[in-house]
Amino acid sequence: MSGFLLRNVIHCRKIVGASPSYLLFYNEPSISKLSNALRFFETSSQSHCQSFPASYLMNKFGFSQESALKLSKYLIFKTPEKPDSVISFLEEKGFSKTQIKTLITKCPRICESNVTNLSPKVEFFLSRGFSSPDLAKFLTTFPHCLKASLDKKIAPTFNFLSNLVQSDDKAVKVLQRCPSIIRKDLNSSVIPNFNILLENGVPKSKIINIICLYPTAFLSNPDSFKEIVKQVKERGFNPSERKFLYAVVVVRHSKSNWESKFDVYKEWGFSEKQIWEAFLKYPSVMAASKDKIAKTMEFLVNKMGMQPSAFANQGSVIRRSLEKHIVPRGLFVQDLISNGLAIKFTLSSLFNPSEENFLNRFVYRFEDKAPELLKLYKQKVDVAARGNYKTQWIHWRF
Repeated sequence: MSGFLLRNVIHCRKIVGASPSYLLFYNEPSISKLSNALRFFETSSQSHCQSFPASYLMNKFGFSQESALKLSKYLIFKTPEKPDSVISFLEEKGFSKTQIKTLITKCPRICESNVTNLSPKVEFFLSRGFSSPDLAKFLTTFPHCLKASLDKKIAPTFNFLSNLVQSDDKAVKVLQRCPSIIRKDLNSSVIPNFNILLENGVPKSKIINIICLYPTAFLSNPDSFKEIVKQVKERGFNPSERKFLYAVVVVRHSKSNWESKFDVYKEWGFSEKQIWEAFLKYPSVMAASKDKIAKTMEFLVNKMGMQPSAFANQGSVIRRSLEKHIVPRGLFVQDLISNGLAIKFTLSSLFNPSEENFLNRFVYRFEDKAPELLKLYKQKVDVAARGNYKTQWIHWRF
């Protein structure tokens, strides 16, 4: 009898239970031992039944045993034909091995898809303006899109979005920035929020542009979105100007930590009035993270000796990278001044220009007086890139 039980367990058959008359022949410890043995063989049999998908993932993509076993829980294929056909199809469409591995990690059941089901979806996106590399990146980011019906969800949503932003190319840009929007109900969020802006005097062309840049902002609850638009309008932003829409986006994305960002600015000497004035001029001052605000102010105030009022009037510099622009340029100009060169600048003229314009204005014009300037500037860039500016300010003499 026990042999019968174990044989059935080993062959992945479910045993409902032994008859009461059979159990009478065993005392409680024996029953317990038998139960433990059955559980052991059942666990072993499950691992055996799942071993092929796990082995396949390890051999094909180099998954660790732990990762492969976790993913194989969702898979039942027992031969390589189906996953091999999926992988070959994806490779033909421009997916790299790394992208396919990522896609399987996020959506393991893609291995068991039928290529005849996947192909029309992929071809649809390619026909509407996606390049092969961009589509591979898009689907790797959001592979669950492939689970949706082409006729009932993917095509209708894309077409609706394309009509809204007035071109397939713009619809592609929206999807690249917000892949999940392809599975959203646009009538419950995007359209009502689009209309809210129209009702408040925002030109349609500007709304379309901002959707292409910040589509996630339009997935807000319409009641919440309406309140944000009202607040921005009350603060003095003009709905006909581009800044109005940027302010709406910033408030929407910063709503959860708005007050804490105010607190950071106040710690560096800003009054509440100055913060609002800076926001009115440059909405980006509230788009930066608390950490970025704190590090930028630390450098400008403690190292460069700037007053908060200077930043309030030229807050656009917060958009610039600390490592690539603010720190190396700031350190470099401080060295120029400390070595007797008369330098006049504002925060905007120092941090906002392109690299070429910065070099022309602050480096090349002084080469005859200091031939090592360019080398010095590159050293500053290296210091900033390594993060040394966080703990010390380094000066070079020339």
